[in-house]
Amino acid sequence: MTVDDEDLRTLHEHLVATEELPVRPDASPWLGEATAITADLVDADLPASVVVGRIERVADLLDEVETTGNPAADDHVTAAGRAACRILDADDG
Repeated sequence: MTVDDEDLRTLHEHLVATEELPVRPDASPWLGEATAITADLVDADLPASVVVGRIERVADLLDEVETTGNPAADDHVTAAGRAACRILDADDG
């Protein structure tokens, strides 16, 4: 299994976009950690199993965000979650 670079970049770009928006203080740590994880994955030469494991962590972090308090940031979180799901759904093992 190879991880789709486009989905990975999309995931990261949506998370980075939340950094530029005001969000609730309780959402900020989850988003910050998710963004840091994806930043380490973009352009990294890692085994797919490692990438998938880290994306599972990102998906868990995004699940912790009920709302950011900002509709635009919420849209980015939703889009990031969809990208993470595409990556995880493509994992066949």
